[in-house]
Amino acid sequence: MKLFKPTLVALALVAIVGCNEKVVEVVKAPVLDTEVQKQAYGLGASIGMYMQRNLAEHDKLGLTLDKELIVRGFTDSIDGKAVIEKEEIQALLMNLDASMKEKQQAASIAESEASLAAGAKFLADNAKKEGVIVTESGIQYVVLTAGEGEKPAATDTVKVHYKGTFLNGETFDSSYDRGQPAVFPLNRVIKGWTEGVQLMTVGAKFKFTIPSDLAYGPNGNPPNIPGNSVLEFEIELLEIQKDEPTPKTDGHDHAAH
Repeated sequence: MKLFKPTLVALALVAIVGCNEKVVEVVKAPVLDTEVQKQAYGLGASIGMYMQRNLAEHDKLGLTLDKELIVRGFTDSIDGKAVIEKEEIQALLMNLDASMKEKQQAASIAESEASLAAGAKFLADNAKKEGVIVTESGIQYVVLTAGEGEKPAATDTVKVHYKGTFLNGETFDSSYDRGQPAVFPLNRVIKGWTEGVQLMTVGAKFKFTIPSDLAYGPNGNPPNIPGNSVLEFEIELLEIQKDEPTPKTDGHDHAAH
């Protein structure tokens, strides 16, 4: 019962806060003179903030709960006058939780399908732009700054600065924001990075548009990257470290951090 912990008390507390304006106007401010009073209020506020997020999620998925009934259930149970037995309440909340999960899954599938269609259209349009080079695998890139010297091999460790964005321009990861370059074995990141960075020479800066199947695929990288996301990266290759390359220990790709 993840979404309903601590069940009725939590729901009731957040519902009381959300009552209509006329009721709020006549309610006196809480007396918070002592530490114990503040602790009691803080406990209620903490539960309320937790449940507010869950109720908002219910609203978004079309499972809006009647706050007046939540408050009534709370006050009736406090007085020992609940009109639904405990066993039935548990079953009802389990059913609500199951409905929530079902709707979340359906929404996730719909979002993933929409992302796949939008990504395919973007890639088709972007490939026609001047200066865009498309590799055999489908990676698209533009040379922003040419470098010189050698190119890394997949087994090399590289030092890079990079910024990752969604197609709407929103940044989801950036070594620039952290103020320090990233260092990692080139064969331990997403396939689009492993292939793309090998095209670069030291000092070069490329902008890559990476299809979802060469990034995080249909599952995405929760909670930040939805499934079937086409991703864009600006990558600056600072250094190739060949002395002690880290061997690949498994067959999985890992995200750059």
